[in-house]
Amino acid sequence: MKPIWDKGKPVNDLIQKYTVGRDRELDMLLARYDVLGSMAHVTMLESVGLIGHDELEPLLAGLRELLTLVDEGRFVIEDGVEDVHSEVEALLTEKLGEMGKKIHSGRSRNDQVLVDLKLFTRHSLQSVVESVKALFDVLIEQSNRYRDVLLPGYTHLQTAMPSSFGLWFGAYAESLTDDMVMLKAAYDICNRNPLGSAAGYGSSFPLDRQMTTDLLGFESMDYNVVYAQMTRGKTERIVSTAIASVAATLSKLSFDACMYSSQNFGFIRLPDDCTTGSSIMPHKKNPDVFELTRAKCNRLQSIPEQITLMTNNLPSGYFRDMQLVKEVFLPAFQEIGDCLAMVTYMVGHIGVREDILDDRRYDSIFSVEEVNRLVLDGVPFRDAYKQVGHAIENGEFKACRNIHHTHQGSIGNLCNDRISERMGSLLDSFGFQTVESALDKLAGK
Repeated sequence: MKPIWDKGKPVNDLIQKYTVGRDRELDMLLARYDVLGSMAHVTMLESVGLIGHDELEPLLAGLRELLTLVDEGRFVIEDGVEDVHSEVEALLTEKLGEMGKKIHSGRSRNDQVLVDLKLFTRHSLQSVVESVKALFDVLIEQSNRYRDVLLPGYTHLQTAMPSSFGLWFGAYAESLTDDMVMLKAAYDICNRNPLGSAAGYGSSFPLDRQMTTDLLGFESMDYNVVYAQMTRGKTERIVSTAIASVAATLSKLSFDACMYSSQNFGFIRLPDDCTTGSSIMPHKKNPDVFELTRAKCNRLQSIPEQITLMTNNLPSGYFRDMQLVKEVFLPAFQEIGDCLAMVTYMVGHIGVREDILDDRRYDSIFSVEEVNRLVLDGVPFRDAYKQVGHAIENGEFKACRNIHHTHQGSIGNLCNDRISERMGSLLDSFGFQTVESALDKLAGK
């Protein structure tokens, strides 16, 4: 099949294959959004007189049929078809004849792929947000369950001060709230409509861009048509940075879990069915899930840099370089989703050891508690510090394990309720229901 930009001159097959690249494969992820974007576009075209009133309903009906094919997993981009845009237009033209050829009026593949990507990204971010919230809930639950179980805190991988499983689980929960701030910013960036910017310079047709903005549930449009095209690459970089923030939290948690489950620490226990064995060492219970998660999340953290390297020396306007961004960006959502699902399951099934600090090797972590007790008795801090230090050096230090921390965020006052309130407020700010209602109405649901 000839490309939709065909002007009657043949294209070298090798050139065609090279320039299409992985578009046909990756565009399957965009198919639903290409159809939805086309539904909004033709509705707008009818309102400004670029297609007839009698043509709108057949076009929308045809597009709804394609949407059903996509939702049922029966939509394919046929061999020889360049991309999802070409397939949708070809199927409509095959069904409706000349009417199907009218749907591209007033747009370019540039703004068409832009709106597809923004719709896909907006929906995919919602899935990430929901998965982050699920992990957050498990972390808060575990923090509250084990709030009074102590474990050593470390600096420089040296024992430092008393911590608790309440603090450990809760720390990662609060980390996810900051990650949620990043996700909200990314969501706001992609929740703007580029449709109508065409190839980046607008159109002489009297397009109603506010109408397509409303139909697709966007918060606003990217107003300047040149800037709308400049968001290609920039949006992906910003969104992948937010994903990388979540990935960094998961990677750090995974490192802790691997270390804490090793025999040298033995702070946590992983269920047998969540570990793997060795081909020659019958005692092994390896934390492969956390190790793979750590590697996958480190890879995810490289994506913003990869996108930057592909796009940072480009001037304004569209360039084919942008096509390659899809190859690293689109699969990132499945990757972070898989990591979140596995970590949520693993964290929910972690068992903790409750007698860790009974071991005398951890006596020294109570040294600060003793210094503080002396200070409360009137001893100047620096003198108390030296006194306790000499006792430790001389083997005379006696640990008092009766600790009492009360300030906000400490062992005795986790503030999990405040952390949960912050997460709830962030979730409410996304406004997912507004988007879902607009798209359901557009799809005729």
